[in-house]
Amino acid sequence: MKYLIMLYGTQRDYDAMSGVPGDQPPMSPEQLAAMHAHMEAIHQELVESGELVDAQGLTAPVHTRRIRLRDGAPVVTDGPYAETQEVLAGYSLVDCVSFDRATEIAAGFVNPDAEGEYVDVRPILDAVEELQG
Repeated sequence: MKYLIMLYGTQRDYDAMSGVPGDQPPMSPEQLAAMHAHMEAIHQELVESGELVDAQGLTAPVHTRRIRLRDGAPVVTDGPYAETQEVLAGYSLVDCVSFDRATEIAAGFVNPDAEGEYVDVRPILDAVEELQG
């Protein structure tokens, strides 16, 4: 079964990764390299086990566009959005034997040094019948 592991971040996180000064210190090149190495190691393990389907990082929230309908017409708003602190920063799509295994994989993405950081993992819907109870 396939599971989507969703990783979250904020515009502040993207600013820190790109060295932009803000209310949190910019990441050093070493910290950024360590983060990328960690992600690469997890994904390489998943490639070797045959469980990785896809993984992608997303651009900063400032590059987001939100489309809503108002009076039947689409209205486009550029991001980031003050009302949304966290946004989807990236994902990994895995195909593994169980929800427990997907949860185990997802736990590897959480930074133990970042109190409160989290990821979500959800099964991919294969058929509309799965929506029922």
